Amino acid sequence: MSAKITVHPLTENPTKAWKELVKTQKYFQIKAPILPEIYPDKVRIVCMSDTHSFTSSIKFSIPNGDIFIHAGDFTRCGAEQEVDEFNTWLGRLPHKYKIVIAGNHELSFDEKFTKLTSPSSFKSIPTLGYSRNELREAVVAKNIRDKLKNCIYLEDKGIELFGLKIYGSPWQPEFHKWAFNLSRGEEILQKWDLIPENIDILVTHTPPVGHGDACCTGVRAGCVELLTTVQNRVKPKYHVFGHIHEGYGITTDGTVIYVNASTCNINYNPVNPPIAFDISLPPGCVKEVSDYNQL
Repeated sequence: MSAKITVHPLTENPTKAWKELVKTQKYFQIKAPILPEIYPDKVRIVCMSDTHSFTSSIKFSIPNGDIFIHAGDFTRCGAEQEVDEFNTWLGRLPHKYKIVIAGNHELSFDEKFTKLTSPSSFKSIPTLGYSRNELREAVVAKNIRDKLKNCIYLEDKGIELFGLKIYGSPWQPEFHKWAFNLSRGEEILQKWDLIPENIDILVTHTPPVGHGDACCTGVRAGCVELLTTVQNRVKPKYHVFGHIHEGYGITTDGTVIYVNASTCNINYNPVNPPIAFDISLPPGCVKEVSDYNQL
């Protein structure tokens, strides 16, 4: 029987919650591995997040691999042109499979915003430095998910590739009242309850509390219920996310490896290189020769 996850009493204060939680669990930082050539018995995963429509400004090379993962915030505010440009960029990547989830900047992917109709209703959206016209254009975009033709878009869904189970979810604790925001505690826990057990890679936009979630102010922005869900019920091999640019890097609790793959730094400069790792193929699963010889 799977563990029943309950709301932590300090869920509204993730900084304080982590100070309590870390007393009883392991925490290590890990250097990004230098990977050898791609082998037929391993799956190379390449992770990025929070590119914010700056892919044309990226100076580093993107490693080849079998599966490319983008953990959300691929646009500035979800405008149709931004999504088109991102889809074109994805199409140039060599990876056989590309997995994408949305983040809080993809306003046009969140029905809460696409259902807004009256001009006055747009005033409820914080501009965060963007013009009202930009936000209006993003929100009124129709069938925006259909624009992502060069990837597999996951929203509270999973997929199996090379025998590996991958699940993606865009939600995060309330953050400037943009896309896919939910209240801390029971409301967001309902989304985490949808995540199945026995998955290999969990992709969320938000970090869990304590891993890749420390803001420049020292405050933690991660989700307490996501951490308890990951550690006590889902138990993936890897948890990939972004959202908090300052949290870029890899950590572990000794069981799960947490990857904050934010490409942009706190100043929205796309300077953080992709993070890649290998997972052994599950028993009985194989890659075609062409899957790795062409890379």
